[in-house]
Amino acid sequence: MCGIIGLFGNADPLVAKSMLSSLKHRGPNGSDVFSDFIGNGTISLGHARLSIVDLENSKQPLGSDHGSVLIQNGQIYNYKSIRSKIHNYPWRTKGDGEVILALTKNLLKMRDKSSSYPEGKLKGQIRVSKNYLDINNPARIHNSWINRLNGMWGFALWDSRGQELILSRDAMGIKPLFRTVLDDGTLLFASEIKAFYQHPDFLRRPDINAIYARLAYEYPLDNTTLFAGVTQVEPGTIETWSLDSEGRAVLTGISKFSSEKISPSENWDPTSGSKILLDSLSSGVQDRFMSDVPIGIVLSGGLDSSLIAALSHDAAVATGVNKPECWTIAGSEDNPDYVFSESVANNLDLKFNSKIIEGDIFHRQMPNFSWHGEDLDISVLFWQPLFQEMSKYVSVGLCGQGADELHAGYRRYKNLDEHYNLIKSRLDIKNSSLKLDISTGLGNPWRDKKIFYDNNYSDLLSTLQFEIERGQLSNFQLRLADRHSMAFGLEARVPFLSNLHRQESHKVPLNWKVSSEDEKMALRKAARLTKLPKTVTDRPKLPAGTATTPNLLNSFMDELIPHAKEWSGEYGVLSEQLRKQPDMAIGLRLFHSIHMTERDGNFNDTDLMSLLEDVGSWIVD
Repeated sequence: MCGIIGLFGNADPLVAKSMLSSLKHRGPNGSDVFSDFIGNGTISLGHARLSIVDLENSKQPLGSDHGSVLIQNGQIYNYKSIRSKIHNYPWRTKGDGEVILALTKNLLKMRDKSSSYPEGKLKGQIRVSKNYLDINNPARIHNSWINRLNGMWGFALWDSRGQELILSRDAMGIKPLFRTVLDDGTLLFASEIKAFYQHPDFLRRPDINAIYARLAYEYPLDNTTLFAGVTQVEPGTIETWSLDSEGRAVLTGISKFSSEKISPSENWDPTSGSKILLDSLSSGVQDRFMSDVPIGIVLSGGLDSSLIAALSHDAAVATGVNKPECWTIAGSEDNPDYVFSESVANNLDLKFNSKIIEGDIFHRQMPNFSWHGEDLDISVLFWQPLFQEMSKYVSVGLCGQGADELHAGYRRYKNLDEHYNLIKSRLDIKNSSLKLDISTGLGNPWRDKKIFYDNNYSDLLSTLQFEIERGQLSNFQLRLADRHSMAFGLEARVPFLSNLHRQESHKVPLNWKVSSEDEKMALRKAARLTKLPKTVTDRPKLPAGTATTPNLLNSFMDELIPHAKEWSGEYGVLSEQLRKQPDMAIGLRLFHSIHMTERDGNFNDTDLMSLLEDVGSWIVD
């Protein structure tokens, strides 16, 4: 797990180092920058390393004998298996990332340097080649080898022979990868948006459409960010980039190598199916034990994290490694999450570590939470003190993220009409201030233009498909786990999103996912095959954040709601939504203060109210 940055076009190595320094929290074990002249431009690639595997070696940027250079964030869990099948490769490390270089050795061909540079035309905010979406576009040839990878990643691969830059992100978007193109045509990319702040030509402006949708749906949609001109590399995609004759970055190809399709089986047997579900999750847990450093368990006492703890215990016993310890955080020892977590740890004979959140934490840590989260969240502040405490002892944490999306764990699934009406009430498609003439499709922030008027909640299947495709998991749950674990140099891993478990969960019939009385029935049946007590396997789903720190959050909101109503009126087309969502009004105000100014993390000596009052101008295109 690491942080990566890159510049392609007009790349200044000094700027690259500044960009990389802003991500040092992601890679406390070393950093380096590769830079090169490439005829009609320059390239810089930077890597900040968190050492998890092959601790002494595997430094990046990592070169190869065939002229390629790799920077990678994440882990390839099946790298040993891949490596054993590749013969006569001059391995330089014993780490996982090098298999990416090895797999592409014979695939990346020398391009005729005398051939013309790609011609690009503007589409939205980027230049694209004429055939970038064709069935035979340059990115498509990479599908076969990248589908051999089992893991989580955001990586950049520079092919000096073909003068081509390859960007890719894992199937579920567990690892982040953002990009933007400057006015001079230079492509910037990084694991976190704050790295772009270090480039003198990057302008911070809010994306009003994206924020509007974020407020309505409660997570950013598609590949949008809250920043104008900043796009995510879409999960499950490969992009290829080259420079045109003027040294400007051109998207020459984009290919979707993976997509999720929820296909409930008509012949699913509850007895054998639940056992298969459990086995697939157990396999995912075992894969994620790949580490040369200690591993811990994020434990809330709910079904999902408790199941990960139980399977981790079994995996440790089966492989003869030390049993992982568990970490829990809560507002008090009487909190239900605390009580259940301690009970689960004791039941599994796993060491229980806990931390009681201090009473002033919302005032003290909220600015840092906004800085690392790069979003509007405030209710789930518990993520940071949890990971901060864990990072003192371990470098990897297994989490239960993804279970609610795969197995229909949210309460809204029991009453889709109510949820649809809530979303609909927040959307005002008649508001002429919204600019809906947006570019859509692969390579763009938006998948399509149906966000503001379609009913995406007509039934449970369409709801689950919509949410898993459009960002509820990647842009909310996985973003929280990544940003706030990496804020303290800790790698969060998510066994529920293993390839095998996802495939099996998609087969579960809808009536085994949710009913009017219960949720995640198939997963609960699978959990009953473990050593977990019935009080845990049958425990109802509780909302994160409000369940962890209810009194602290309520006190914080009571204090700031009067101010939030006043601040709401300063945000134009967003004002009406913000008045109805005071927590988001506070979140947006803090996002404005922390990210749309020149503070760049220099806010630790400023109290929260001063930050919320001193926000500067709100620059909108």
